[in-house]
Amino acid sequence: MSESLNKRSRMITVGVARSPNRAMLRAVGFTDADFDKPIVGIANGHSTMNPCNAGLGPLAARAEVALKAAGAMPQSFGFPTVTDGIAMGTEGMKYSLVSREVIADAIETAVQSQFMDGVLALGGCDKNMPGALMAMLRMNVPGVFCYGGTIKPGEWKGIPLTIVSPFEAVGAYSAGRMSKEDFDGIERNACPSFGACGGMYTANTMSSAIEAMGMSLPYSSTQANPDVEKVDSVAASAEALVAAITRGLKPRDIVTRKALENAIAVVMATGGSTNAVLHLLAIAAAAEVPLAIEDFETIRKRVPVLCEMKPSGRFAVTDLHRAGGIPQVMKILLAHGLLHGDCITITGDSVAGNLKSVPERPPAGQEVIRPYHAPLYPQGHLAILKGNLAPEGCVAKVSGLKKRSITGPARVFDSEDAAMAAILGDRIRHGDVIVIRYEGPQGGPGMREMLAPTSALIGKGFNDSVGLVTDGRFSGGTWGLVVGHVAPEAYVGGALALVEEGDPITIDADRLLIQLDVAAEVLQRRRAGWRQPTPRYTRGVLGKYARLVGSACRGALTDKME
Repeated sequence: MSESLNKRSRMITVGVARSPNRAMLRAVGFTDADFDKPIVGIANGHSTMNPCNAGLGPLAARAEVALKAAGAMPQSFGFPTVTDGIAMGTEGMKYSLVSREVIADAIETAVQSQFMDGVLALGGCDKNMPGALMAMLRMNVPGVFCYGGTIKPGEWKGIPLTIVSPFEAVGAYSAGRMSKEDFDGIERNACPSFGACGGMYTANTMSSAIEAMGMSLPYSSTQANPDVEKVDSVAASAEALVAAITRGLKPRDIVTRKALENAIAVVMATGGSTNAVLHLLAIAAAAEVPLAIEDFETIRKRVPVLCEMKPSGRFAVTDLHRAGGIPQVMKILLAHGLLHGDCITITGDSVAGNLKSVPERPPAGQEVIRPYHAPLYPQGHLAILKGNLAPEGCVAKVSGLKKRSITGPARVFDSEDAAMAAILGDRIRHGDVIVIRYEGPQGGPGMREMLAPTSALIGKGFNDSVGLVTDGRFSGGTWGLVVGHVAPEAYVGGALALVEEGDPITIDADRLLIQLDVAAEVLQRRRAGWRQPTPRYTRGVLGKYARLVGSACRGALTDKME
């Protein structure tokens, strides 16, 4: 252990307060021999509210056994989680991004108040992962993240299903393109096991990014929750953490600028979620590492998309795991100069060292991971657009699209709910550009995900013939001609607040442009007449969040440095 960590743990075992502290710890199982061992927190996101986190209990139990066997004393505590798939399309979704901050605060509070020497975090749902990393990096106490694992694909009539399948079925059924039998069959069979949503949606995107940056073990990010290897990986993670405590290896030693660039490269190569932009900016801020939204565009231009993953592709993350997982993707990138191989990882070895035995070419006989010379797309799929609608930037996900630009009349809605009603009410036409505003970090508050309307558009056959622009977010399951994270957001007077019904809007992913085609003097007159809406929440967690949160272009942080 480092000197500083020795001082932290010694605070509860020596000095004037020694006897009361020992007395309390004896009540939870400590013996005389245990007081000289490192105390390791198990931050457990277990919850029966969702399949993503319902399988964490056995993993936490295995972590406890492994930590004791490695010579540490585990202390377990919980943190809350929001079930995005259930909250989606409701007022409850406003708590989702907020929960990232709550999770970070909860872990920091538990670890710091009890002078823990390390923390092993177990999480399954989207915000568990960045929240845990943000806490570890703020505290800079040795830590490891253990992903609860992906769900296994469902099936209906021979068609593989993920959680996005029921959302898209809503649009297809309402458009008369799907029978009631198939609609019900998809809903009943989409989620057959514990584990997080099974495509390269936000949970699997973030687990992959965390593996790429070195804060979780190789192969752990794509394992399925029900499989024995998931339990074994958690035990190995506990052993690696105790070794890191002994060496004094801390999160800020691992999460450097180079490590974050590795994470972004893997997100691009695997076709990951737009939310990765928001979360990696927040993780970088917690680590006090300079990272800007423009950096994603720089990396996107040089990294090809190698994996054909859902939502726009054919394959689930369990397929990616069988094909070699994230280490296989990383080795391809490393072999072509697109990764920093010298970055240290939680294993104690470098990225290159971890990948030493992985072949440079993906295995034959599979189509999930493409060879470098034959990528799915020559450049990454998360484009950073700018223009008079988003001078601070916004994020477009362009994978799976035949058409990458649109100019059309604005259909303006001041909430997700109003837009959803228009889509299901057949009031949207080919060529329209939907604007959903006042759903940003402050304006929502909470920056809701828009999986319900975007999936309904797909279900109705508007894949790339209708655009959508919002200051809210998208689920990792979203695809289509959609643009989110528009900054500045409408609530603080961003240009999105000035759009009127019928205004021409251009989305052009090739030119990296998002433009409101209205004269500057007209916008100036509109701005003079604009008034900020009354806050929707003034008290409670949403009220506090709205007062503290910063811009999406800097990660939507409440613990902000600006």
